[in-house]
Amino acid sequence: MSSTPDQDPDNKKNPWVQFGRYSQLAFMLPAGTVAGWLLGSVLDRWLHTSWISVVGLLLGIAGGMIELIYTVSRDTK
Repeated sequence: MSSTPDQDPDNKKNPWVQFGRYSQLAFMLPAGTVAGWLLGSVLDRWLHTSWISVVGLLLGIAGGMIELIYTVSRDTK
């Protein structure tokens, strides 16, 4: 049986692997927030409303937080 890099216990302790996993969070949280806001803004312009960008912003923040919680819980097991 071969193990994948995520399942290898020695690989989880490697500081470079941990650095890579946690540095992705520095991009995922803001990227989700900006993507949600941009999508909401585009829908606002298309539908001539003013509230969808706020909903998109909140959904983007929620998506980023879910990814943050998932990554941290995966690494603490």
